[in-house]
Amino acid sequence: MTPWEISGRELVNCTCTYGCNCQFNGLPDKGHCHAVAGIQIDTGHHGKVKLDGLRLAAIFKWPGAIHEGNGGARAFVDETAGHQQRDALLKIMTGQDTDPFATMFAVYASTVTKMHAPVFTKIELALDIDGRKGRIFVKDYIETQGRPLRNKVTGAEARAQIALPDGFEYTVAEIGSASTKTTGPVRVEMEDTYGQFARLHLNSHGVVR
Repeated sequence: MTPWEISGRELVNCTCTYGCNCQFNGLPDKGHCHAVAGIQIDTGHHGKVKLDGLRLAAIFKWPGAIHEGNGGARAFVDETAGHQQRDALLKIMTGQDTDPFATMFAVYASTVTKMHAPVFTKIELALDIDGRKGRIFVKDYIETQGRPLRNKVTGAEARAQIALPDGFEYTVAEIGSASTKTTGPVRVEMEDTYGQFARLHLNSHGVVR
C-alpha cells in the first residue's frame, strides 16, 4: 500500500436538511442521498507524488441510504494535475491505498456500483470555512453555492458545528446551507439543504488527529 496524506478544505452539499442525519448514524430524511463535494488540497502527497494545490470534486447519487449501496458517481480531477498526480488522486478517491472504511473516500467507493469515467477539467473552488461560504463550479457539470445559516426571524447569520471525534471525514465541520444543480450522467438538484464546510486532514489510515 502506497502511503498518502492530504490537508485541505471542503464544501459538501447533500439532500438532507441542516445537520444531515448521516452525521448521527441516522437515515437520510428524503429516503435517498444525493451529494456534491469539492475539495481543495493545500498540501499532500501519494508516495513521492506531490499533490499540493490540486482540486477534486465529485457527484454522488444513492437511491436509498448510502450503506444500502447501488450508488452512481462521477469524479472530477484538476486539469493541471500531471499523469502521476491524476493516478494518485483517483486511487485516493476510490479508496485504494487506504485501510478498509478508514476515510469517506473508501466508504463511499464501497457503495457505488456505477462509477462513471472521471473528468479531468478546470475546477473552480471558493472555500471560506469559518465564514460558511463557498462555491463549486465545474463547467458543464456542477454549480454549487454555499452560504451561512440564517435566523428565521432576524435574518442574522447563525453558526452551528458538528464534532465527530471518531469520524472518517473530519473532526469538526461548520454547518451552513447550500444549493446545487448538476448536469451530465449523474444529475442532482438541491435547494437550501445541508451545507458542510470543513478542514480535512486525512491519510491512508483515516483522519489525522
